[in-house]
Amino acid sequence: MKKESPLEDTFKHLKPKDVLEEYEYSHPDFKVLDTFPNPGVIDVELTCREFTSLCPITGQPDYAVIGIDYTPDKLCLESKSLKLYLGMYRQHGGFCEQITHKICEDLFKVLAPKNIIVKGTFAWRGGIKIEAFSQR
Repeated sequence: MKKESPLEDTFKHLKPKDVLEEYEYSHPDFKVLDTFPNPGVIDVELTCREFTSLCPITGQPDYAVIGIDYTPDKLCLESKSLKLYLGMYRQHGGFCEQITHKICEDLFKVLAPKNIIVKGTFAWRGGIKIEAFSQR
């Protein structure tokens, strides 16, 4: 008889997402974000060093490091779903500040954390570095 892992109960509510016929890289949708019950942690930090979006003026790629720091209440964020969500920005045109704020708002909708801060550190462009912060 197969012995159940203690983690199976924690993750049994996760269901595979419906298969997307076409993956959208230009319309970020928070509905791809998945969660699991907080196992008792008091703070979670996530960093994505491979974030890409498009400048809404020039259409040129913008590269960034997205940092997420949140104090979970009942839910934690499943990291693979975050990777899929952030990948949806690849062909999305938006200002650095708008994108950082949207990520924060979307994560807040899904997680309902006690606190969340999202930091977007965008690559230098034209001699200017942009770091945008959003908090809820």
